[in-house]
Amino acid sequence: MEVKAKHCFEVSWEVCNKVGGIYTVVVSKARQMIKYYGHDNYCCIGPYFPKKAYGIFEEKSPPEKMKSAFEKLHQMGIDCHYGTWLVTGNPQVILIDFAPFTSQANNIKKELWDAFQLDTMGTTWYDVDEPVVWSWAAGKLIKELSSACEGPCVAQFHEWLAGAGLLFLKKNQVPVGTIFTTHATMLGRTLASADINLYDILDQINPEQEARNRGQGLWAKYQIERLCAQNAGAFTTVSEITGMEAEKLLGRKPDVLLFNGLDMEKFPTFEESSVRHKLFKNKIFDFVLTYFFPYYQFDLDNTLIYFLSGRYEFHDKGIDVFIRALGKLNDKLKAEGLKKTVVVFFWVPGNIRGVKSELIENKTYYSDLRDFVHENIDETQAHILNSLMANTEISKNAIFDEEELEEIRRKVLRFRRKGTPPICTHDLYNQDEDVIHRTLIEVGLDNMADDRVKVVYYPIYLTGTDGLLNLSYYESMQGGHLGVFPSYYEPWGYTPLEAGALGVPSVTSDLAGFGRYICAECKTGPDPGIWTLQRYQKNDNQVVEQLSEILYYYTTLSKQRRIQNKITARKVAETCDWSEFVTRYIEAHNIAVDKIVRQ
Repeated sequence: MEVKAKHCFEVSWEVCNKVGGIYTVVVSKARQMIKYYGHDNYCCIGPYFPKKAYGIFEEKSPPEKMKSAFEKLHQMGIDCHYGTWLVTGNPQVILIDFAPFTSQANNIKKELWDAFQLDTMGTTWYDVDEPVVWSWAAGKLIKELSSACEGPCVAQFHEWLAGAGLLFLKKNQVPVGTIFTTHATMLGRTLASADINLYDILDQINPEQEARNRGQGLWAKYQIERLCAQNAGAFTTVSEITGMEAEKLLGRKPDVLLFNGLDMEKFPTFEESSVRHKLFKNKIFDFVLTYFFPYYQFDLDNTLIYFLSGRYEFHDKGIDVFIRALGKLNDKLKAEGLKKTVVVFFWVPGNIRGVKSELIENKTYYSDLRDFVHENIDETQAHILNSLMANTEISKNAIFDEEELEEIRRKVLRFRRKGTPPICTHDLYNQDEDVIHRTLIEVGLDNMADDRVKVVYYPIYLTGTDGLLNLSYYESMQGGHLGVFPSYYEPWGYTPLEAGALGVPSVTSDLAGFGRYICAECKTGPDPGIWTLQRYQKNDNQVVEQLSEILYYYTTLSKQRRIQNKITARKVAETCDWSEFVTRYIEAHNIAVDKIVRQ
């Protein structure tokens, strides 16, 4: 596709400032954007937060064409830091230090009222005013830079946080094509988080009234979103489901759907993923030994690892229906007498006090036993080889002498505990009020010995150095057999896509943008790799029943069928490479350029 603009500015609060999924969007597609615009003509603009930018932003002297603009902005109290974002493609980036400019907050809000009747009275700094001041400064920056550019310019603004910059350009009639992208409407997310069945009542909602009724902060954000959607040269959302929501709540149908992709070159090949799955699965099993085996034992060779990860949004992320479906799966596996064990991890950061003391003790005793075996590994291997060559039975008495066996018995006895394994790895503040912990108990997932579904609520971020799993987010996913993400509110949903890119099957929903993309674009056959749970216009009981059937089906699959699903999941993910999706951005940019010409 031919690109009509010569210069592109991409504005986001998450440039060099990782907060959520938009960071992944901008970072992962940078290389493809540079292919269209060239390195010198594509520039990301974000806020300057030194601690957040440390290690990923390399400051440099700005090009000559930018120096006069930077100097002019400096006189206004806006300091621009130019450099390189140290990600794939190494895009140009300008980070705006707007601290001296904050004194203009009330003047900016007055200008927004005068031009757009945007009511920001009573908003607070960190909730609304801070991004408004920053993005207004970004608008001023684009005005100055564009005046020095040859050829058409476009500026893409992500989310309401960058919206004041777009409104600045509109107010001042700056001849720059503007694109506004909403990744999730603030009102839609708020209603869904309040357990309101948003999609069932979407046609009945009075958006202005709902936004006004939910506080001045939401009212201001809603107005910014709506004004940006209506004043942008091109309005875009990230999925069909968010497009439906935006058309009703913001009053404009998206011109283009900008699906979120991945840079698949950054992910391992399927062959590499297979090797890593075995490696990280064994590390997870090492943790499982520490967590469960002091209390009782089960067959790890007949055990599957399922997981859910994400923010603590009990309803929006579908944690509620997942737990209930797991309860049904547990009951069914027990009733049928199946010996398969499913260990389910909830990687959802919560309100923690510290690691449970018994888990620390378990880990210490297990490490002691494992170290003893490692220290004697050469002798152990020699005994095994001798038994093989002599064609004698391999038994523990053939491998260890009596003194060693006695030492092992003592270490194992010290490792054993009475009672049941904990549900959560950590002590929680107000544990009785923690809805994940409480619901697990309510449905009978309390880690009793006869449960076929075991649960591990792991309420910390997966850093790779947490002292428990000691695996990163991607490493933990690669060690699992199935990711489950049955979201109710998910404008796109990167997690099942990332799982697929790592060769891990998963479950998404048709209320997630990615799930709807699969429904519309992918024909996956009997082994879909990524299942799409039907949640649209379904009640929770129907969803739970459907999800429990998917979980049971996958749990009883043969290893060969699970491998086939891993292959298919990877193939689905490959259709979401940015090389396929980036043309949608160019289409939106071209629409915005055409609007400049007509003006």
